[in-house]
Amino acid sequence: MLQVPDYEFWFAAGSQHLYGEETLKSVASDAQKIVDALNASHKLPYHIVFKAVLTTAEEITQFMKQANYENKVAGVVTWMHTFSPAKNWIYGTKLLQKPLLHFATQYLDHIPYETIDFDYMNLNQSAHGDREYSYINARLQKHNKVIYGHWGDEAVQQEIADWQDVAVGYAESFKLKVARFGDNMRNVAVTEGDKIQAQIDLGWTVDYFGVGDLVAVIKTITDAEVDDAYQQLKLQFIVDKGDCDADKYEHAVRYQLQQYLALQRFLAHGGYSAFTTNFEDLWGLEALPGLSAQLLMRDGYGFAGEGDWKTAALLRVFKIITHNQQTAFMEDYTLDLRPEHEQILGSHMLEVDPSIASTKPKVEVHPLDIGGKADPARLVFTGSAGTAIDATLADFRDGMKLIYYPVIAKKPEQEMPHLPVAKQMWTPKAGLKAGSLQWLQNGGGHHTVFSFSITEQQIQDLATLYGIKTVAID
Repeated sequence: MLQVPDYEFWFAAGSQHLYGEETLKSVASDAQKIVDALNASHKLPYHIVFKAVLTTAEEITQFMKQANYENKVAGVVTWMHTFSPAKNWIYGTKLLQKPLLHFATQYLDHIPYETIDFDYMNLNQSAHGDREYSYINARLQKHNKVIYGHWGDEAVQQEIADWQDVAVGYAESFKLKVARFGDNMRNVAVTEGDKIQAQIDLGWTVDYFGVGDLVAVIKTITDAEVDDAYQQLKLQFIVDKGDCDADKYEHAVRYQLQQYLALQRFLAHGGYSAFTTNFEDLWGLEALPGLSAQLLMRDGYGFAGEGDWKTAALLRVFKIITHNQQTAFMEDYTLDLRPEHEQILGSHMLEVDPSIASTKPKVEVHPLDIGGKADPARLVFTGSAGTAIDATLADFRDGMKLIYYPVIAKKPEQEMPHLPVAKQMWTPKAGLKAGSLQWLQNGGGHHTVFSFSITEQQIQDLATLYGIKTVAID
């Protein structure tokens, strides 16, 4: 299973010396209590560390430089407890290269009507300080996040948690490496893209390898290693031979496990967390990776077929944000256009992540009409019902565009006994016709990331950090 480092977030309170040292001590005390309470809530996926009360441009600049330098820091949280003159924040904020959360909160959630005086007003003037501070961020066109509300509110804490996940996804983007085994599928447009611009804007490194490089590693996998993987497979999935010849079934499954272990070794050796394959480039392979790719996605790797490195990388980022929960590589395949039945059948030749399965997947072996290789083993299952989001990344000459729509995910109305692949049904919330028209008009591709776990706000926050366009279809 791929692991994400244990990042932390630094918290700083803004103030000034105008109100005296006792006020600054109160600011520090209140800030520490808020941070302690947020960490104790167990709602945040990453720890927050209170670092300082910042009062001068020099302090702020040094704080931001240090946050940039520390690899374990995924982002900065700022709170304007009192009035912090925003000119002090200009240079430090310009230098900050990590996600910034402006937490517009207040220590108390109420106005103490019977005791309020000017000392209280001077200390608790977040409503005042927030507007000074937010002006300079807007003036700097900083891609910061603003969360408004009381720190003890569970909904506000969830907003912070969701933002932390996006910030970590962004941090990991700049370490993300995609291994492409073979090139893009010939003559296909939407899977192409500017890899250099993607590395500049999104941080992704995309490297090519000949399939023979993978074949060489496959040959190093021992029977004992495959035996162990087979035993693990039987514990997690239903091994279903069906009508397949027993020896043929056994060999097909074992070969996919051999591929899985080889891919795992190859990717780990090079520091890759996403990969692509292409059924037109299978030199030296017995079969197209099917079960092997599905198992790697289960482990948290990004993947897409036909050399589509954009979708493979996007899947990996979404998996980081969602903690690898119910987030899968997907492809639009065929439609039900009947009134009151309108829906899309999503699938792929073989490679759909079992994290979205509604029942325990079966390991089956069936023919594959493309690729010209042996019948591959794959996981066969039905997807889940509920609300989800389907998203794609398209590359245009004027930049990347993240296109998505919220959907109602469904289970098939009937069984599909002759379609031995993973199946997920859905209908755009905008309606099949309206949603599909907007998708087509905006150049959305057929390869997508389908997630029951990510939120629209997280997608928008991610795009804001990347500095790319979003198209929300709703």
